[in-house]
Amino acid sequence: MTQNCDRSFDLEMTVPFYDVDSLQVVWHGHYLKYMDDARSALFDSLGADLPGYYEKTGYIFPVTKTSVKHIHPLRYKDRVICRAKLVEARFKIVVDFEIRLREGAKVCARGRTEQVAVKTPEMEMQLKVPDEIRDILEGRGV
Repeated sequence: MTQNCDRSFDLEMTVPFYDVDSLQVVWHGHYLKYMDDARSALFDSLGADLPGYYEKTGYIFPVTKTSVKHIHPLRYKDRVICRAKLVEARFKIVVDFEIRLREGAKVCARGRTEQVAVKTPEMEMQLKVPDEIRDILEGRGV
C-alpha cells in the first residue's frame, strides 16, 4: 500500500474465492467493493475521517454516482492494485480508480465515484464540501 504526492493511494489485494463465479471470474459488482476499499484507504492516508466528522458535525457523504469500465476480467487469486486518486473536493468529492494486475500492470477496470455533503438530520444536500474536509483532502491541513 502506497500513498503518492498526487493525492492517490495504491491498495494491493488478492482476489478471494468468494468473489468469483463458477468460471473463477469476478462478478462485476465486486469491482465497486474494491473501489470502495481503495477510497477508504485513500481517505485514511490523507487523515479524512468521514465517520468521525459525521459524529462531530452531522454531515454525511453519500456516493451519488458510480461508473466502471470493465476492460479485462479479474480471476480467482489474481494479485491486483487498485489505485484511488482524488480528482475534486470543492463542490463534491470525486475519486478516479484504476484496477490493474500487479504482474505486468495490465489494466482491468477504470472507474469513478462522486460523493456530496449532506447535512443531517435535515437531509439537505450542500452546494460544496465543508471547508474542513476539503482542506484535509486537498492537503492544506485544518
